Amino acid sequence: MTNIKNIPILLIAAVTLLSCSATRQLRKADTLYQNGAYYAAADSYKKAKKNIKSTQKPLRAQTNYKIGNCYQHIANWQKATRAYTSAIRDKYSNQIVFLHIAQCYHAQGNYNNAINNYKLYLNSNVANDSNALIARTALQSAQIAAQLRQQKTRYTIKLASQFNSRNASDFAPMFLGDTSTMIFTSNRFVKDPDKKKTKKVVSEVTGAAHFNLFMAKKDKSNRWSKPEAIKQLNTEGDEGVPFATYGNKTVYFSRCAGESKIAEILTSTYTANKWSEPVPQTLFTDSTITVAHPTLSVSGDTLFFVSDAPTGYGGKDIWMCLKLEDGGWGIPENLGSEINTPGDEMFPYMREDGTLYFSSNGHVGLGGLDIFKATQDSAKHWSVQNMLTPINSYADDFAILFEPDKEAGYLSSSRNQRRAYDRIYRFELPELKFILQGKVVDERGTALPGATVKIIGNDGTNLKQRTRRDGTFTVKLHKNTDYVMLGTCIGFLNNSGKLTTQGLNEDKLFNYTFKLPSIHKYIKMDNILYEFAKWTLTKDSEKELDGLVKLMNDNPHITIEISSHTDSVGSNKSNINLSQKRAQSVVNYLIKSGIESDRLTAVGHGEEKPIVVDSQLAKEYNFLKNGDVLTPEFIETLQPEEQQIANQLNRRTEFRVLRTTYNLY
Repeated sequence: MTNIKNIPILLIAAVTLLSCSATRQLRKADTLYQNGAYYAAADSYKKAKKNIKSTQKPLRAQTNYKIGNCYQHIANWQKATRAYTSAIRDKYSNQIVFLHIAQCYHAQGNYNNAINNYKLYLNSNVANDSNALIARTALQSAQIAAQLRQQKTRYTIKLASQFNSRNASDFAPMFLGDTSTMIFTSNRFVKDPDKKKTKKVVSEVTGAAHFNLFMAKKDKSNRWSKPEAIKQLNTEGDEGVPFATYGNKTVYFSRCAGESKIAEILTSTYTANKWSEPVPQTLFTDSTITVAHPTLSVSGDTLFFVSDAPTGYGGKDIWMCLKLEDGGWGIPENLGSEINTPGDEMFPYMREDGTLYFSSNGHVGLGGLDIFKATQDSAKHWSVQNMLTPINSYADDFAILFEPDKEAGYLSSSRNQRRAYDRIYRFELPELKFILQGKVVDERGTALPGATVKIIGNDGTNLKQRTRRDGTFTVKLHKNTDYVMLGTCIGFLNNSGKLTTQGLNEDKLFNYTFKLPSIHKYIKMDNILYEFAKWTLTKDSEKELDGLVKLMNDNPHITIEISSHTDSVGSNKSNINLSQKRAQSVVNYLIKSGIESDRLTAVGHGEEKPIVVDSQLAKEYNFLKNGDVLTPEFIETLQPEEQQIANQLNRRTEFRVLRTTYNLY
């Protein structure tokens, strides 16, 4: 039986043992963290926390903060958020915790909480440090993220299931030689067929299996084979993020192996189904500087890569080296502040046209890593543009790859992944669809089957199409092209039109109707208006008159008669005089617009030729029948309102074709 007098001493001893245990565990965790073993460090910090009394809030707060840092490093945003929340609850003294928890909320698409915590950090007294610029840029991103998400591009994106595993990360695809072979990075578990049992080695950095390079090939049916690990390149460390120029089988890739765990870039060539011994590439004279994520310029004389070299702008930057005559690389040069920020810039990729793509959490974006497009002007200044949705999301989006000469390819993303796995996605920019749906009709809107439509584009397009039974036609148009069109039909006048697809960034359906007046009929001109009891044309008449000018230009071999008519109000002599002057006013307008005078004849009929009702007019006015002639005697039989309409119908300007051989002989 325990002596009651000894209980206080035993308790003191227990507390001392707990304190010593926590101290040892914290020291171990700190060492792991400093060595970059973030997952293992988080586990040690959590074990240490169990031995920290609830009354020791400052120490608990500091430990929770460090746990959050570990999970943030390996992009486990949910666990990091919970740890930082605990640190804040225990009154962690350093306001930097608000910046970190804001970044975690931001990476999960929780923009409101991100904004609030960015502001808490920026409003603190310590927000004038080097992290303030990161916080201000991130705050701006979070504030406009919803707006950026609405600026959706035409790209489509879907999971590339043939490359992805179930419970691991797969990312950074790259073509090898041509588009029939793909290599990529994955930490999926691979059982060694030469061993009965294969122990799964877990990385102290991520808590998952180490990353390796995998390869898949297309068969004759254009289907991808099951990816297989590239044994000749993989080690017990981490390999990944490969790059090979199109048509080339020399691969640049990153490796992080050995006790130092410092990343380096190596090259290997694939020939006769074998890989050459990887050759390390020396970039910095200081071998302790990390280099990774290689990509080459199109010419192959410039190597772009990622490094955390101390002379950068903070975080990870993109650098470049020029190739020397001896095959080595020149002095590394930082790409500058137009590309690099105090945040991280990673996964550079140079396209055939010289456009640089990279991922960043330092430029304004949607959250996490976003993919950016950078172009250089003649003065070597970079212009950086966010690729927007659906290429980017609130999660990490990175390692883009384009197929040669196509707006399609692959990218990597952790979007919609509960456990933050990276997945390979296929993206594509669908070809813009420009469709012309048209119809050819006569002057009354009746369809003209068998009419001909000619379409000529400044890209060399020269099409001729016949209309269907309902007078319609459909033509597929090309992008950034100007078109002229001509509708023709035997017995009818030609009519031309224009349209363009220049500068259009969305699909568009064009509707166009060719109205072809008959050669054998009087054609009534709508909206030809004159001042009351005068022959002066009003401004409202110009649109209709300009249409007649166009018709004359579309049919350069016709001559026409312009005839004007009045109602029976007033004397016949005065009406003939008025109508003659009105017809001449139309002729004068046409001459002023460039139509030859000898193609035009003006005739005034006064009230002598009342209109004859056709089926179209009979449909419009139910008090009229097909064949009615609107004489003064007929009009007197109508109701007062109907008489006004009938007189208005008689007051008209028409034209008809006299000849179709002008200047032909």
